[in-house]
Amino acid sequence: MERHQVRWPAWVMAVLFLGYAAGKAVYAAQGRLGFPGGPAVPPGEYERYTNEVMDVTTAQWAAVATGVLAAALVLLTVTRVGRRVPRPLMLAVLGCALLGVGAGAAIVAADGFIGLGVGWQWYHGVVMLAVTALLAATAWSYARATRR
Repeated sequence: MERHQVRWPAWVMAVLFLGYAAGKAVYAAQGRLGFPGGPAVPPGEYERYTNEVMDVTTAQWAAVATGVLAAALVLLTVTRVGRRVPRPLMLAVLGCALLGVGAGAAIVAADGFIGLGVGWQWYHGVVMLAVTALLAATAWSYARATRR
């Protein structure tokens, strides 16, 4: 039996993930690290990033893809097509997404509230904690609605 599902958190998360993808696309097109509205990335960080991780533009385009895929994931939780995905698989992927977003939020919040030296501000931390709560609400609502 399918229970009532609260759908608005998933729709909000889809918009937020697409906004993330759009911001990353702007920076990818400019060959820049970071995110619009975030702290400026020092020039020396570009060389370190390229040497230790990957090309900056490639990394930013990969982040665009991640944002689009994340938007599709949360939309699957509230659509008929998504109901065809096996529940354990959907919950596992949502759990991984929640861990990833939560880890990013923890870093941004820690920097914003106590200062790690990256440059995120307290309001960035508040936003990221809210985003994590919305994603958790999306996962919880899906899990509750699809429980037998």
